Amino acid sequence: MNFQGSRRRGEDGIAMVIDFLLSNARLVLGVGGAAMLGIATLAVKRLIERAGRAADDEKVEQKMAESWEELSLVSASPTLITKGIEGVVMKHVAKATRQQKDDLCQQPQMSSMEVSKPESKSKRLQLCVLSLQERLQQYYHTRAALSPPEIQRAQSLALDICTEIQGFLHSRQPDMPLGEMSLGGSLLDDMQVVTADHACLLVPLQLEASLWRLIPGEETLLTHPLHWMVRRVNLEYFPRGRSYWDRYLVGGYLSAEAVVNMFSKAVMDSINWPSISCTMDCLVSPVPGGPDLRLEIRPRNEEGAVSSDDPLFITMLPLLRQEDVVLTAQPELTSPWVNAWHLSLYPWETQRLAQLDAADDGSRKQTLKILKAVCRLNPALRPLESAPLANLILHLSDSESDWCQTSLDMRFQQCITELIGYLEQGVLQSYFKPAVNLLSGLSEDQVDQMGFMLYCAVSEPEILLI
Repeated sequence: MNFQGSRRRGEDGIAMVIDFLLSNARLVLGVGGAAMLGIATLAVKRLIERAGRAADDEKVEQKMAESWEELSLVSASPTLITKGIEGVVMKHVAKATRQQKDDLCQQPQMSSMEVSKPESKSKRLQLCVLSLQERLQQYYHTRAALSPPEIQRAQSLALDICTEIQGFLHSRQPDMPLGEMSLGGSLLDDMQVVTADHACLLVPLQLEASLWRLIPGEETLLTHPLHWMVRRVNLEYFPRGRSYWDRYLVGGYLSAEAVVNMFSKAVMDSINWPSISCTMDCLVSPVPGGPDLRLEIRPRNEEGAVSSDDPLFITMLPLLRQEDVVLTAQPELTSPWVNAWHLSLYPWETQRLAQLDAADDGSRKQTLKILKAVCRLNPALRPLESAPLANLILHLSDSESDWCQTSLDMRFQQCITELIGYLEQGVLQSYFKPAVNLLSGLSEDQVDQMGFMLYCAVSEPEILLI
């Protein structure tokens, strides 16, 4: 290892320990050990800063005691490391701190003028530092929340595409029983963050109630609570062919994959997209190669060239509705079962959050949008999607009733702590379907990366808001 030799004696001891431990933490201690070491390092940095401002031995002892209380977080945190590793960390930290204290005691007394200048500068800096509550509000308004003009622009483009597709299907497939197409998802519900870059076009299929039955996932052979099936019934009285959707039967069930393939050929491969691009004054093109029905829209600038701004992606989503049940045709979620339809819990989660906030004027929705923005902008947390975060807040709302604006910082920190616990267990149950584990799609490496970042954020939550 190459250590820098230009530091003073008081700084060199602690610097060597921190540099050595941090540079080798992931290799020697593993991810869990490195996470704890990160927390210990932050606490030691606070200790050095406080001790450096002390003028006598009594203040040194007082500041050291305060900082060592923060180090109790290491032993109080979830047990991802063994006592042996914890002891190694504490041993090096204690040794470096004692050396720093000795050097401080040996330094000559500074004059009153020399002392007053740093103190006055420190006070000015403290006035400029925002509290966590203020920092969260700033982050919400500058990073998470979208401006009304941006939302309106994205919604307008999506509605124009919706009108074009619906008109095309009515002219080419007049006998196809479809409901009124509409926008849905986070863009419509004001739950989108960072940038308005995706929208969902809902395409409701109309089924005859006497010919079709929606079967809950628990009652199917798949036994998956989110994998529902749509069975064709009363074949003895109404043989195949009586319903338009009989042509997409596979083994007596309406196939979600067959429906998606039909829309891919009828819409994505058949519409004259260059003509629509000229009409809408933007470049519209299907996104090939994916399992979903997706369009990419790139606006043009004043000169008529394609803008370099981020494109807007619009996903066509065929769905079935029966009372409060919404089934979507998403083969990417139900593969390899061609007959399975996905039970969407998004409407239930969004409605529940809105009801809770309306009842107590809470900040659950704001907290969720901040968490979504943090995860989207942080590479280590990016695998965490909206559903686990929404359910995290719903679970927390059952045990925590104070969601007022002044408690935003406490709820944010509590969400971090709760999320660490769920990641450590590897299980985050769906609020409405407890049999569903919302973390099952994460790999072990992804969980380790997220755990490391969140452990560091326990003592310094501001690192998530950079």
